[in-house]
Amino acid sequence: MIELDPILLARVQFASNITFHILFPTLSIGLGWVLLFFKLRFRRTGEALWMDAYQFWVKVFALTFALGVVSGITMSFQFGTNWPGFMNTVGNVAGPLLAYEVLTAFFLEATMLGIMLFGRGKVSERVHTLATFLVAAGTTASAFWILALNSWMHTPAGFVMIDGKAHVTDWLAVIFNPSFPYRMSHMLLASGLTVSFLVAGLSAYRWLRGDRAGSVAAALRTGLFTAAALIPVQILVGDLHGLNTLQYQPAKLAAMEGIWETQKGVDAVLFAIPDAKAQTNHYEIAIPKLASFYLTHDWNGEVKGLKEFGDKVPPVAPVFFAFRIMVGVGLLMLAVSWFATWRIRRVAQMYSAPVWLYQALVGMTFSGWLALIAGWYVTEVGRQPWLVSGVLTTAQAASSVPAPHIALSLAMYLSLYCLLLAAYVSVLFYLARKAASGEGEDSNAKVTSKIGVAHA
Repeated sequence: MIELDPILLARVQFASNITFHILFPTLSIGLGWVLLFFKLRFRRTGEALWMDAYQFWVKVFALTFALGVVSGITMSFQFGTNWPGFMNTVGNVAGPLLAYEVLTAFFLEATMLGIMLFGRGKVSERVHTLATFLVAAGTTASAFWILALNSWMHTPAGFVMIDGKAHVTDWLAVIFNPSFPYRMSHMLLASGLTVSFLVAGLSAYRWLRGDRAGSVAAALRTGLFTAAALIPVQILVGDLHGLNTLQYQPAKLAAMEGIWETQKGVDAVLFAIPDAKAQTNHYEIAIPKLASFYLTHDWNGEVKGLKEFGDKVPPVAPVFFAFRIMVGVGLLMLAVSWFATWRIRRVAQMYSAPVWLYQALVGMTFSGWLALIAGWYVTEVGRQPWLVSGVLTTAQAASSVPAPHIALSLAMYLSLYCLLLAAYVSVLFYLARKAASGEGEDSNAKVTSKIGVAHA
């Protein structure tokens, strides 16, 4: 009979919850600002194509926001059911930060969302635009507080331990802990890229179905141009984040790179199969000294290996492969966005662009999700065995709930999440097909001829 590990099951359950949940706030954050851009363009130009784009994508935002809220609630419950040691030990830090998120961000975006969705025509255009801005700002403020807490768990600061409990000595140090600026920037850029490819992908899908409306062209090019601009910035921020990780979480970085021995002039491992038992890599393909250069900005820079950290190392293989998936998808996003932007940099060129280009954009619709999840696994799995680095291990925070109970709830979560995710994706393409058929898009026909002027 197979004996189930309750701690491992609890970790898998929380991972499944966070994996599902993070998909939707990531879209909400970026999509809020895209909607504001559409609204501002409409107010500036008076062209209905921008409002048509807004009306389509605000439906996507509403659906996304709802799923984000629902999935976030179940995740919060697990602090008490599966990880009571977390709040018992660091609740003085985590509790207020989570409360700040609700008080300063969630209430704001939830209140203004009603005006944004249903207020147009009932309030002035200025008030409706303000509501759109406040919703976008609220989603970003939510990310600020959540990432402040998450970053603190990786690089804790501004506290002291008294009788086994964390007590805050400096809230500014807690919030603006050493890794927070890099994580916040990295996550906001990831959100922007994820939304950019979603917007471009669904718009390309509508274009392939014969929808030549002005709003489709405007949205597609907005998504592409945004992605092309953000991906180089993300690469730069990723490099800075790597330097920060090398300083504060060297074991995680060693796992990301598959480095076992402390050495200078470290090779960059392109591919390998890490063997944790033998503490080596099999079938390794590497470029000499390149890892030292991009990790330390010195061809002969020293990097600590995993053997330096004893038993306080993360699971190497998941971190190693997730990092390569993240980087690989990121490079693909760079290539696709730059090529597509060059190919259809003017609206007139959209009509002569090859079909395969639009098909490629449809295929990249959810590429941001793939990169995001891979990056999140690098971050969170790479922190193990710590829940709060140097303060609280995962095993210390775990509950005494029997393994069969966790396994049952895990199976229920996974089944429900798979159904919800399939339904969400299906609804997005249904909305795109419905819009492409002309329902609710009458105004587009009147302004299609203006596209060339608007985007020349």
